[in-house]
Amino acid sequence: MPQEPDFRPEEILRILNDHEVLYVVIGGMAAVIHGSDIPTTDIDVTPDQSLSNLKRLSAALREMDAKIWTQPEPEGLSFDHAGASLADVQILNLMTDYGRLDVTRTPAGTQGYDDLKRDAMTVDVFGLAVSVASLADVVRSKQAAGRPKDLQFLPTLRRLLDEAQ
Repeated sequence: MPQEPDFRPEEILRILNDHEVLYVVIGGMAAVIHGSDIPTTDIDVTPDQSLSNLKRLSAALREMDAKIWTQPEPEGLSFDHAGASLADVQILNLMTDYGRLDVTRTPAGTQGYDDLKRDAMTVDVFGLAVSVASLADVVRSKQAAGRPKDLQFLPTLRRLLDEAQ
């Protein structure tokens, strides 16, 4: 069975930035950027839903050779990700040349990009200016998702949130 590519989030973020994609980093990577020591093996983003941005996202996905990731097909399945087709998708679990990338239109507990962008911070990550969801929004989304893996990390994230206030 083929092995997944090494997780290289710096390359995923670089390509998104090179294509001028408007996005907010969410999920586990956002938690790590905020100081969580909980490891993550993928990067989650919520993109702006304008057609021009989705076209830029499509170009970035093409450069990363993004494919739909599924357990039965861990190498990924090719798909049409033209800008207009991306507008109809809620969640994409992708395998890229640089590891896993999840693109979520409206993360649980949020109203999507505009909602997350309001309190997001622009931080230097791997030498790149990256918009990262606030820790409060990460907690809100993980609580709303209610998945066991999210719930187990909430105490750590809430502690970080308390320490930041």
